[in-house]
Amino acid sequence: MSVEVGVVGAGAWGTALAQMLSSDGRDVLLWAREPELVAEINDDRRNGLFLPSAQLNASIRATENLADMADVPVLLLVTPAQHLARVLGGIGRSGGDVVLCSKGIEAGTGRLMADVARDAAPDASLAVLSGPTFAHEVAAGLPTAVTLACEGGEAQWARLASAIARPAFRPYYSDDVTGAEIGGAVKNVLAIACGVVDGLQLGQNARAALISRGFAEMQRFGLALGARPETLSGLSGLGDLVLTCSSTSSRNFSLGKALGEGANAAEVLGAQATVAEGAFTAPVLAELANQRGISMPIVEAVISLLKGTAPARDVVAGLLSRPLKAENTLV
Repeated sequence: MSVEVGVVGAGAWGTALAQMLSSDGRDVLLWAREPELVAEINDDRRNGLFLPSAQLNASIRATENLADMADVPVLLLVTPAQHLARVLGGIGRSGGDVVLCSKGIEAGTGRLMADVARDAAPDASLAVLSGPTFAHEVAAGLPTAVTLACEGGEAQWARLASAIARPAFRPYYSDDVTGAEIGGAVKNVLAIACGVVDGLQLGQNARAALISRGFAEMQRFGLALGARPETLSGLSGLGDLVLTCSSTSSRNFSLGKALGEGANAAEVLGAQATVAEGAFTAPVLAELANQRGISMPIVEAVISLLKGTAPARDVVAGLLSRPLKAENTLV
């Protein structure tokens, strides 16, 4: 089996990407950590644990051997952000295109995924794929648009666009890798906050206000780290933020909703089959912001909720009692 594209990680998002990429009959190699999941995908054309709604295409082949991915020209990495270094290092990648599809910041180091990948695969050409994408909709072939940010500029874009684009999956070119990464990481934390608003039944006005003020926090943080405003306002920033702050199809929103309803964060996270990346990103995001003197009160509120230091209503009351000021997204 000669494949042009491989997908590393067979969670809901990785499986949906494999399904989309194989929609025109092209062969796709999909790596899964669990042998039983590999067997289910290959034998039954199903991923009952992570994407039960999809009947998988026949041109997807699953493997549990990371080494099978070493020579695939284009790799999409869809592992949880905190495991990216270990998994990419285990592939033994030398050259080729690596497209980062995980959204987060590495705990303990504060590194964005591109920084992690540069160390784990220094010879690879890196890109970031990010945007408003619910896995079940992508797998079903519903129209989707994303940002594809390429460190290698337009030459890399030309290679990747032909490998990744499909009639219902439309990538838009950028060379702002930092901006694409920051939008995806920060929106996960803000989605938890919007879930809390929903869990507390505070209404649509409150959610719209939180999305707007959360976007201001994303802009402050992103611009301080060198992201471009148009990237943060695009699909990988504002677009992804609006989607994940509006539906229980978002794992992070679902976590926040449970917290707003009075659940314990550790118990909710322990019961989830999939990873709510915002819970891991929030503390390191706040630490990076504090080091740079960037105000991110919504992110700080999420951390309080995750730690369980105060009831959700008290945390929201604290946000509402902040001093009144002019509406300015950059202070």
